[in-house]
Amino acid sequence: MRLSFHGGARQVTGSNYLLQIGDLKLLVDCGLFQGSRYAETLNYEPFSYDPKEIDFVLITHSHADHSGRLPKLYKDGFRGRIFATKPTLDLSAIALDDNLDLIKEEARKDGHQPLFSSGDLHQVFLLAQGVEYGEELDLGNGVKAVFHEAGHILGSAIIEINWKDLPTGQAGEKTNQTRTIYFSGDLGNYPVPLLKHYDMPNGADYIVTESTYGDRIHEGNTNRKEVLRQVIEETVKRGGTVIIPTFAIERTQELIYELNELIEHEHLPRVPVFLDSPLAIKLTKVYKNYEQYFNKNVLHDIRSGDDIFSFPGLKITYSSQESRAINEVRGPKVILAGSGMSLGGRILYHEQKYLPDPNSIILFVGYQVEGSPGRQILDGKKEVKILGQKVAVNCSVKLIEGYSAHADQAMLLDWVGKAKEDGNLKKVFVTHGEYHSSSVFCQKLKNKINVDAVVPEMGEEFAL
Repeated sequence: MRLSFHGGARQVTGSNYLLQIGDLKLLVDCGLFQGSRYAETLNYEPFSYDPKEIDFVLITHSHADHSGRLPKLYKDGFRGRIFATKPTLDLSAIALDDNLDLIKEEARKDGHQPLFSSGDLHQVFLLAQGVEYGEELDLGNGVKAVFHEAGHILGSAIIEINWKDLPTGQAGEKTNQTRTIYFSGDLGNYPVPLLKHYDMPNGADYIVTESTYGDRIHEGNTNRKEVLRQVIEETVKRGGTVIIPTFAIERTQELIYELNELIEHEHLPRVPVFLDSPLAIKLTKVYKNYEQYFNKNVLHDIRSGDDIFSFPGLKITYSSQESRAINEVRGPKVILAGSGMSLGGRILYHEQKYLPDPNSIILFVGYQVEGSPGRQILDGKKEVKILGQKVAVNCSVKLIEGYSAHADQAMLLDWVGKAKEDGNLKKVFVTHGEYHSSSVFCQKLKNKINVDAVVPEMGEEFAL
């Protein structure tokens, strides 16, 4: 029984873990590396295992850094089975298809073949099967898997894998003890506007946990909507524009839901709000198909007749022509556009126009990976390169940490601590965080809950 780390180790992206139990080989996540140019070149490296030998892939959620290399895995020979929740499969298929043109363009610029083709994308999802939370999957050889609510984005899951001890003692003798490992995926930052609370790891022997915010506590979790209101109101008074680089999955839907509440209850002046992301528009339609995944407050709003993703003043821009026309709208406005870390998409054109404007504001509502343009702006750079041009940053810059989709240090400690209370926890593997964040959290685990913890290196393997 061996666990090895092929992505998401000492970095926030590229999650990819290989678990070998006897002859069975399964992956948890197969994500893209994102952020800096160096990170993205890692996507073209061969997998450090043979994709043909992988029996199963279990996907925690649809963000590209957890699912984005699935078509490449297929291209390189994988023909096993894929399991994920039904929303995860729907969201992933749409988001990856949307990325195809960008992948081809980047490949053309760099002089190599695209990471994968539309055929690879189509074929890999034919190997996928949707599962429900709490449903037990029999993977053979006594290995079972269960998906639990992670509260991060629609359909996101914590994955529990169980197996029987291998033979011990006399030849052929087996123990009856079941071993359990939990993969956190990305844990949600509770309370969240749309989803339910994440489940806890009951009876874990081993845990692989994310640590995106393992070195800090979020400020303003409970008053994030009020901070959003204040930012918009103050910018409107100055006659400026609020630009929000937003992730197409979850963050966009959360913001639209909360803007709906603020505007319909007249806590904000009527101001044009532009959703300028064709991908986010498509994905919001998926959200409407899975209302049963929402928390009870959202379900109450829906059953009361509220269209939670629509409100007076919301303008949906599908075409690039409609997108360009936004900048001709005089007066204050709010623009939500991708990508969430300013790595591409329509937000770049709005940043070119409004970053130099001292009356405007760029509002970050999610994690900005090291090396990304969003991180440079957030770190205080007064000039950034956008679409090949140097752009001055004269506008205000604000981060609302409460909108982060990731649990903070206290939540992560509480989550791992639940397994420690059960008395079975043997080791914790701290992943999916920049090295400083992972190291700080690893030390906290040792000091606060007295558990053996390690920050794995890329390619490192451990016996379980």
